[in-house]
Amino acid sequence: MHLSTVRGAGVVVREGAEARVLRNTASVYELATAAITGGGFAAEIARRGLGETVDLTRATFDLPVSHPDPAHLHLTGTGLTHLGSASARDAMHAKLEGAENLTDSMKMFRMGLEGGRPTAGEVGAQPEWFYKGNGHAAIAPGAALEAPGFAEDGGEEPEIAGIYLIGPDGTPHRIGWALGNEFSDHVTERVNYLWLAHSKLRVASYGPEILVGDLPADIRGSSRILRKDKVLWEKPFLSGEANMSHTFANLEHHHFKYPIFRQPGDLHVHYFGTATLSFADGIRTEPGDTFEIEVADFGQPLRNTLAFAPKTPGATKVRPL
Repeated sequence: MHLSTVRGAGVVVREGAEARVLRNTASVYELATAAITGGGFAAEIARRGLGETVDLTRATFDLPVSHPDPAHLHLTGTGLTHLGSASARDAMHAKLEGAENLTDSMKMFRMGLEGGRPTAGEVGAQPEWFYKGNGHAAIAPGAALEAPGFAEDGGEEPEIAGIYLIGPDGTPHRIGWALGNEFSDHVTERVNYLWLAHSKLRVASYGPEILVGDLPADIRGSSRILRKDKVLWEKPFLSGEANMSHTFANLEHHHFKYPIFRQPGDLHVHYFGTATLSFADGIRTEPGDTFEIEVADFGQPLRNTLAFAPKTPGATKVRPL
């Protein structure tokens, strides 16, 4: 089952090729809130019933799920989680001492290889973790990912995102999975890996559809950049636990182990990392480029254009009270 939010139609449920409007439903957030106490999505959807069909290939999408108060939507992520993901990062963060010394990126990656897949119920190695922002940084499918005026770069990061709603008792409930573009500034990150936190404070997108239920172990698709309607760059996009050094359960634990991320009613979109970056292949993106992430298991592709905010001269001023 897939969930999406279509402009002008509302919440849409897709089973196989058929997509239909869910009756009497204000939002996926409202649906998920009811499903926590109502026996899950299947039972809640059956109670509400389905209406007219929707052609998703012609639809304009909003975010598949958002929070009524954007400050209560958290965008976060983990890195160095995929087999092969360390090579691009290692090249960006390489130390001058020589190949005989492992970079911090490679050390973190090796920790995941050795301890990122614990037995069920056990705690494994911590991953790299980062914060991207709140709901004000969440950008709908089809809209522009705007880099700030001081940014050095605007680059795609095709990832799987887990979407979670915290229940009344503080229990995280997984709504489902979505394609995500964890938009980042790789030029800034390359200067010094300690600037990773700065490079990640950018907008991000996810959707258009949420896959409800189990995630396939081996996810295969494509990540591409189009410039003037022509493919500038394209590579396979691989994810799922068959292609990762960590289990999703381990990554989820290391996010939700913090009580601040288990506040009732909060919504979380957590990006699980990637092994595919155009920046690693020397691509320099430009305003107007289109990022496209396509995976058959998720239905409609995630597309966003690239924009840059105007540069603001001088420093940001703080006014004393």
